[in-house]
Amino acid sequence: MCPLSKDVSQTGNVKTLESAGTIFEADDPNILRSLERPRAINVERNRSPEERIDHFEGLSPHGRRSGFNTPRSYTCLETHVVVTEAWKNLRHSTVYYRSQPVGTIAAMDHSVEELNYDQVFVRDFVPSALAFLMNGEEEIVKNFLLKTLHLQSWEKRIDQFKLGEGVMPASFKVIHNPETNGEILIPDFGESAIGRVAPVDSGFWWIILLRAYTKHTGDSSLAEMPDCQRGMRLILSLCLSEAFDTFPTLLCADGCCMIDRRMGVYGYPIEIQALFFMALRCALLLLKQDQEGKEFMERIVKRLHALSYHMRKYFWLDFKRLNDIYRYKTEEYSHAAVNKFNVMPDSLPDWVFDFMPTRGGYFIGNVSPARKDFRWFCLGNCVAILSSLATPQQASAIMDLIESRWEELVGEMPLKICYPALESHEWRIVTGCDPKNTRWSYHNGGSWPVLLWLLTAACIKTGRPQIARRAIELAENRLSKDHWPEYYDGKVGRYIGKQARKFQTWSISGYLVAKMMLEDPSHLGMISLEEDKQMKPLMKRSTSWTC
Repeated sequence: MCPLSKDVSQTGNVKTLESAGTIFEADDPNILRSLERPRAINVERNRSPEERIDHFEGLSPHGRRSGFNTPRSYTCLETHVVVTEAWKNLRHSTVYYRSQPVGTIAAMDHSVEELNYDQVFVRDFVPSALAFLMNGEEEIVKNFLLKTLHLQSWEKRIDQFKLGEGVMPASFKVIHNPETNGEILIPDFGESAIGRVAPVDSGFWWIILLRAYTKHTGDSSLAEMPDCQRGMRLILSLCLSEAFDTFPTLLCADGCCMIDRRMGVYGYPIEIQALFFMALRCALLLLKQDQEGKEFMERIVKRLHALSYHMRKYFWLDFKRLNDIYRYKTEEYSHAAVNKFNVMPDSLPDWVFDFMPTRGGYFIGNVSPARKDFRWFCLGNCVAILSSLATPQQASAIMDLIESRWEELVGEMPLKICYPALESHEWRIVTGCDPKNTRWSYHNGGSWPVLLWLLTAACIKTGRPQIARRAIELAENRLSKDHWPEYYDGKVGRYIGKQARKFQTWSISGYLVAKMMLEDPSHLGMISLEEDKQMKPLMKRSTSWTC
């Protein structure tokens, strides 16, 4: 076991951010013609990864030493090498806009067509932002929050339909404008995405990151800016609006979150519900106590009460609940019905009976009329723990499940995005014969290293750091040697994904966040919410905690 030093730089000072500036009008024909083959700027493209690492260590785009300091001393040489390489790659992925760092691109793999991997994704930047914050580098996070907020104000259209005003972009790109010899931002609100689906999770991640920034810096001035307050209210307006729903959960299309392809998560996916719950709780802490803020806070409190009840009662599955569903009666028509969603017991998949341990449980993937998706989804369950959507007993049961089903959920490379994989006829029907989501690949049971940071945070919160340490050691054995892949394939995650990009930024930053959080558990406060909102989280190490 390699102990970790605590020599992590905390010297980064927040710089005053210049105004957002003027961004070109999207309907300017001259500009649009010049963007047919846009050239991304401020990201080195022609060197090999190794050459880029050497060139960019400690340098800004102008060749001067930047204010970013790599954590310098870990006592285990092998760990030191991996951590140092990870920081070099993370810094090299930094995107600059008008000489200011504004995010990190999705991947630095130029051996294949870039597609949209050369853009700054909101969800992808979150672990990068946490790594920078933990290392005392707040400026890039502040810039990112303000730039994405500015893009939210754009008019968003897909064909002839106008999207809601509060929709946050899935990603943005910094390109060079040959007309003005300047730099411009190009956002994507879903109009270029696979399936043309708007990113429901982007707004939630933005609020969660704003709270993390505020919590870490102790500076509430950013969150209290009128533009930030308005941005939050616009996001909340989309989520809290009244419609035909009979449930407090959010109705979503397939492909609206991390799983951004057709995978049968339409309806009320656990990932969106957990992020929704966490974003609502973060907003409660960030909204100002003015007239508009108070009105939203009242609506949030009511929704949180209903949402927590619904999720804990109907999404939760353990051995007893599974047995109850197995014995359900159907066609009940009364307020006292037990099988309220009229789920047919014969629809229970065979695998779930063997998968469910006698001790343990989890929030299932989806609940809607006559349908329960019993698949395990990692991100939603980890966020449920961090947001306290899961009760302490449920959080402990989720960790029991992970320990009991280590081979299935972790295997040789952390961490299964979902379990089990869709196969054969079910794969053809649900995914539409998607060649990228074949069984045990990509979103269909692939293993994603980025999820390591969420697992680590959940482990620390539940007093199970030994689980995180074991997973981190597994990842350390291969991530650097394999050039930081986006995902791994196979039932136990043994093979680099068939279409996985190398030097995937959130694989790199997810590892760094997990490493730093395990070293200094106080970082958990940035991304974790306790049941008692008035009390500061009390960090305790369990008796099993060893270094």
